[in-house]
Amino acid sequence: MHHDFVDPVEGSLQRRLFLQRTACGLGTIALGDLLARDSQSAEKSIRPFRPLAPHGTPRARNVIFIFMAGAPSQLDLFDPKPGMKRLDGQPVPASFLDGLEDPLIKGSARVYASPRSFRRYGESGIEYSDYVSHLGGVADETCVVRSVYTDVANHHPAQLIMNCGTNRWGHPSFGAWVTWGLGNAADNMPGFVVLMSNSGHGIDGGASLWSSGFLPSIYRGTTFRSSGDSILHLANPEGVTGRAQADRLRVIADLNRIRQARTGDSEIAARMASYELAFRMQSAGPELLDFSRESASTHKLYGLDQDKTRWFGTNCLLARRMVERGVRFVQLYHSTWDDHSNLNANLKTNCDMTDLPAAGLIADLSQRGLLDDTLVIWGGEFGRTPMNEVRRSPAPGSEGRDHHRFAFSMLFCGGGIRRGTVVGRTDELGYHPVEDAIHVHDIQATLLHCLGFEHTRLTYRHSGRDFRLTDVGGEVVESMLA
Repeated sequence: MHHDFVDPVEGSLQRRLFLQRTACGLGTIALGDLLARDSQSAEKSIRPFRPLAPHGTPRARNVIFIFMAGAPSQLDLFDPKPGMKRLDGQPVPASFLDGLEDPLIKGSARVYASPRSFRRYGESGIEYSDYVSHLGGVADETCVVRSVYTDVANHHPAQLIMNCGTNRWGHPSFGAWVTWGLGNAADNMPGFVVLMSNSGHGIDGGASLWSSGFLPSIYRGTTFRSSGDSILHLANPEGVTGRAQADRLRVIADLNRIRQARTGDSEIAARMASYELAFRMQSAGPELLDFSRESASTHKLYGLDQDKTRWFGTNCLLARRMVERGVRFVQLYHSTWDDHSNLNANLKTNCDMTDLPAAGLIADLSQRGLLDDTLVIWGGEFGRTPMNEVRRSPAPGSEGRDHHRFAFSMLFCGGGIRRGTVVGRTDELGYHPVEDAIHVHDIQATLLHCLGFEHTRLTYRHSGRDFRLTDVGGEVVESMLA
């Protein structure tokens, strides 16, 4: 018996067309529900940046997430523990080591008191280290949360939890969820932009941290460069005119519309939107990078007049210019803060690069009235231990700290966040929260609340399940809210 070969992909498409054309015979209501769930509604497929209706009134409409990959030491920057001085160099009391995951540290753990000095800033009197004195200068704008905890103490999975809500690959990032929910207010820029640092180190989690996951690909973070071509391969090849490019896009769009009508594939609409956006970005990109109209005082505020702060300051200024133009979510990455040894020297290097520009960004947003509806986040994937990790040398000055998931600090300011306040408290060694333990999912739920969304209702149907950023956890932290 002869059997014709049927391509499985084409066969699947033919079956879908059959179902669409014979819906009345197979149950119109059931089929309509399945198709709607599969494409997240026909309207959303055709116009992938069409926003959802927020569940409440948004306090913020944009996000700038300054992600410090590698985990900054909270004990040396934001969570002073003067009582550790009397225990410096002594074995860590056994009660603090319960649950410690690293047997090497547990076997020889000795307290490492921070060599940094702290002082109070602003009317709020919040304490900051001398290494982040510029951030201290905007203390009255900021909410410091000192009791954040997460699920794992390895970089890549912890970075995934912070950015995607789960330590599994293939899930949408925070920026993708926000852009999918709120839409893109910029006509000629992506809704979600990623800016990388020039620290010479990569990001452990890589592109999985700004992935669109199972959302349409239009919501994936677009990586920008702060010099040269802002986006690689965006410019037309030599000899291709703007008119030729526009004509080509029109033909491709017509073909894609025909294909989408046949298949109902929402990814085709996302691809069409990406092509059109890239065409508009060809003129917007160079203007975005042109700082010539920014004042000399603005250049100084961001540290563009200094070699050590210029690169990160450029990214911070780009972030402000992007939210001005309607970009919904901007993420700045700086790495690495993974200081297992030589912590004091390495920490100074990173703070010298980032402290002034980050504070300048907050101050600039505030003075321009942009902070009212822009959330600014500063933090890494976890914190550092209160004990000294002797990894390479026991010599004084080479001390480091290991990974610590049980308690770390993050900074927040902007739309909906309470100004000039501290939330949460840790024990005398900064090892465990003793007041207001706040999980990463609680942070995500709170930020989504500021953006107008009830986190349990911002869901996307995929593989038979409704997924959300906060997975199966998360509670809004009322003490963080204005």
